[in-house]
Formats: sequence, structure tokens, C-alpha cells
Amino acid sequence: MRPAEVKKEIRRVLEIEALALRSLHACIDGSYVTAVDWILGCKGKVILLGMGKSGLIAQKIASTLSSTGTPALYLHPSEALHGGLGMVQRRDLVLALGKSGETDELNGILPSLRRLGTRVIALTANPRSTLAESADLVLDTPRLDEACPLNLAPTVSTTAALAIGDALAVTLMRLRGFRKEHFARNHPGGQLGKRLTLRVSDVMRRGKANPVVLVTAPIQRMLRELTRQHAGAVSVVDVRGRLKGLVTDCDIRVAIEQGRDIRSLRIPDLMNPKPTSVRPHDLAAKAADLMKNRRRPFSVLPVVDRQRRAVGLVQVHDLRALGL
Repeated sequence: MRPAEVKKEIRRVLEIEALALRSLHACIDGSYVTAVDWILGCKGKVILLGMGKSGLIAQKIASTLSSTGTPALYLHPSEALHGGLGMVQRRDLVLALGKSGETDELNGILPSLRRLGTRVIALTANPRSTLAESADLVLDTPRLDEACPLNLAPTVSTTAALAIGDALAVTLMRLRGFRKEHFARNHPGGQLGKRLTLRVSDVMRRGKANPVVLVTAPIQRMLRELTRQHAGAVSVVDVRGRLKGLVTDCDIRVAIEQGRDIRSLRIPDLMNPKPTSVRPHDLAAKAADLMKNRRRPFSVLPVVDRQRRAVGLVQVHDLRALGL
């Protein structure tokens, strides 16, 4: 194939897939509304079934449902036939995917599900199939040729099933009032989850690791504290522990560049008397944004409580290590 022919073929496949998605509009009828009602009212979990490529799509739908507020899991039909069916309960709901609706492993589970009394929703392109006739509800998908030139490899059918799964999940999200905070709770390891859940108190240097020095202390004491903690800054406090200023490595370097004798200076001569600070309950993402979204970004933030006492220090490298 020449490059022009390669591009033409890719465009052909994409156009066929796009046509399949547009064709879905005509398939959305009252059965989809019922399916959403059933899933929303399900007292158990949603069990996704599917073999081969449909099984892979079922796994993705199960993952999307679970992460967006609808407890779901994928059960491989072959595993279900050999003991895995034990995880399915009467109060659960089964969503079975199969283009032809005639997959032996999938249909082999249906009698057991009927005896159990578990509702079954079939997602298929063949409403007269064994799967469809055994299900309590059928979600019809377009009966179109696959993009595969042999009309064999699942392409259009899996695209349609995937899109329907996404549509169901998003609709359920809206009905459940699912918000960013809920999404973050289900994604504690992701960047979004961290931005919405991690607090300054979770990441700040505290206790002995929090470099603090009295405003009246000798400059040598401040330098020792700065060197000992390797935090890049020292919070300057009064006798009650209230923040009075901040001295950073940069402040020291600037003073040296200016030819000033560091040993002859007092801490107030070096410190920033009005440093930006955060509270322990603030989101760590807020601290990260404060550091970088400035005309002159900085790398440390003192943490103060309600009484303005210096209770911690946030370092930009600590935030970066967490992906913030």
C-alpha cells in the first residue's frame, strides 16, 4: 500500500466507526430508560459478562461504572461456568454483551441466572438471539457490517458497545449527583484524586523536621537550622511560635551577592516579613498552585494554624514527588 492508500484506508475505517456511533441514536428507546432505572435501583452490584472482544469491552464498562459511582465487576463466562458464578447474588444485575447473542459460554450461564432470579440485560445486535430471548431486557445495537474487510473482526460492534457503556455510566453519574470529590475518592492514586483529597497536613514537614528559629536568635543559629533541615527555608517566629517571617536559601545568596557580611546581620535583616502561607487543612494542590502561579515562583511555604503559629513547611520537591 502506498502512503496515500494507507491514509485512505484509515479514513475509511474511521468513517465506518463514526457511522456506527451516529446510528446508535435511532436505537435509544424506552429499554435504555428501563436499563438505567434498573441499574440505579440495583441493591447489589452490576456484573458484566462477555467473551472475546466483547469481554474486553465489558471489562472497560465495569471499570467505568465502578469509578463513577456504580459498583460493578467483570466476570469471565468460562470462569463463571466453573465456580465464578458464586459471586453473583439475586440482588445483583447482569449486563451481558454479545453481538451475535449465540456465544456458548455466555449462554451457558443464563439458566443458572434465571434460577437465581438475577435480572439480565442483554446488549446485542441480534434481538432474536438466544441471549436476547433469555434476558429480561434487551438493548439493541445497530446491525452494521464490521470495518474489517472480511466483516469478521469486531470493530464497529465493539465501538458501539463501548459507547453505550460510556453513555450509561455518564447518565448514572448525573442521576447519582456524582461529583469531583466522589471521583477523587475512587481514584486516590491518580493526579485528580491527589489534587482533590491530599491536604497540606498530609505533605508538610512538621515537628523536628520543621525548621523554625526565634526572631531574636543569633544569625548563626538560623544558618545551622537552615543547613540541618535541608528544607531550603526557615520559619522565623516569636516567643509564642507565631510566624514573623521567612528566610530562604535565596535570601542568603542575595545578601552574599550584595557583599553584605552575613555574620554581622540580624535575622530580621534577611527575612521576608510577609511571607505567603497556607493552613494545614488547605488542599496540597492549593499550595502547589501558589508556588508556581506567581510572577516570581517560590519553592517553600510556611504552614500556620489559626493562631498564626508556624506548624509546618511545604517544599515544592515534596509536592512534585506526589505528582502535584
